[in-house]
Amino acid sequence: MSVMVARKKVVRKWERLPGRNTFCCDGRVMMARQKGIFYLTLLLILGTCALFFAFECRYLAVQLSPAIPVFAAVLFLFAMATLLRTSFSDPGVIPRALPDEAAFIEMEIEATNGTVPQGQRPPPRIKNFQINNQIVKLKYCYTCKIFRPPRASHCSICDNCVERFDHHCPWVGNCVGKRNYRYFYLFILSLSLLTIYIFTFNIVYVALKSLKIGFLNTLKETPGTYPSQSRGSLTVLTVLEVLICFFTLWSVVGLTGFHTFLVALNQTTNEDIKGSWTGKNRVQNPYSHGNIVKNCCEVLCGPLPPSVLDRRGILQQEESTAQEESCPRGPSSRDPATAQGPRGQAEESGAPQKDGSAPHPSAVPAPSLSDAEMPEEEQLTSGEPPVPLQDAGQAEH
Repeated sequence: MSVMVARKKVVRKWERLPGRNTFCCDGRVMMARQKGIFYLTLLLILGTCALFFAFECRYLAVQLSPAIPVFAAVLFLFAMATLLRTSFSDPGVIPRALPDEAAFIEMEIEATNGTVPQGQRPPPRIKNFQINNQIVKLKYCYTCKIFRPPRASHCSICDNCVERFDHHCPWVGNCVGKRNYRYFYLFILSLSLLTIYIFTFNIVYVALKSLKIGFLNTLKETPGTYPSQSRGSLTVLTVLEVLICFFTLWSVVGLTGFHTFLVALNQTTNEDIKGSWTGKNRVQNPYSHGNIVKNCCEVLCGPLPPSVLDRRGILQQEESTAQEESCPRGPSSRDPATAQGPRGQAEESGAPQKDGSAPHPSAVPAPSLSDAEMPEEEQLTSGEPPVPLQDAGQAEH
C-alpha cells in the first residue's frame, strides 16, 4: 500500500528574491554580482597598510612617537569596518509587487487613464505627491510593478528599486542608498584621512633618513626602493606606497569633498546628475532644511530604517513523497479464497459454475475467521464493510 507523506522543506526568502544580487552567510550578506573591483579595493588598502606597518612604522615609532602606528591602526580598522558595512548591507531595496498587488495597481491605472485608443501612446504612469508644499512626481517602475517612493530609483546593475538611491559603486560592490549611505560617506572620509596619513609619514620617513645618511643612501637602504649593486635588484616597496597614496589621494579626497557638498545640501548623486533641483525650472529642493547642520544631522545621524526585505524569513514548501508499506499476511496454510476476505468470497459466490447453473447458497464456503477475529490490518485493507453471516435457517429459505 502506498502512503503519501508530506515533508516541509524550509526555504529562506533570500533564495527567492528577484534581482541580480548575491547572498552569503544564509542571507546576512548582500552584494552585487560584480565584485571584482571590490576585491581590488581590499587589495590596495590591505597591501598599502601592510607595507606601511612593516617598514616605516617601526622606524617612526622609535624616532618620533609610538602614537604614530596606533593612530594609523585606528584609521585602518575604521576604514575597513565602514567598507564592509557598506558592501555587505541592504542599501534599501524595495520589494517588488506581488501578483495580486500588481493586478490591483494595473486596475487603478486603467481606471484613472481610461481606455487608450489603439495606435496611440498611453499617458505616462505618474502620481503627484506633495512634500513641503512642493509637488514631487512618483514614477511607475515597469520591472518592479510599483510606484517608486520619492528619491527612489531603479538600479540597472542590481535590477532593484533602491530607496533614496545615490549611485551604484563598483569599488564597494554594492548600491549606495538610504540604509548604507552614511557608512559609505564615513568610509571615503576615513580612507582619505588614512591615505593622507600614510603619504605624509612616508615623506617624513624618507626625509629623516636623508638627513642622516643622505638621499641616495636612503633609497639604497629603504627596502626595495632603489637597485643597489651590493644587494642586487630590490623591489620598489616604499616608492610603490608613495605612488599608490599619491594617485589615491586625488580621487578619494575629491570624492569625499563632492559628497560633503551633497550632504550639506541634503541631495543625492542621482539628483545632482539629473539636475532635479538645479535645472531650468529652478525648483527648490523640498528635502533640504535650509541649514547645513540640520542637513548633515539628518543624513548622517538620523534614524536608520530597518530592511523591508526580510531576507532570512522562512518560506515553507510542501513536497509529497510516496512510500510503500507492506501489509502483514496471514499464515501460509490459509486457503487462498479465505485470504481474499469477504470481497473475494462474494466474487467467487457470484461466479457461474461450469454447467452454467447459478451456485447454491449452501455451496458458498463459510469464512474461517469472523470479523471480530480478523486482524485489523486486513479489515483496513479491504476497504468495504464486513458482510454479516446469515443464519442457517435463513440460508435454507
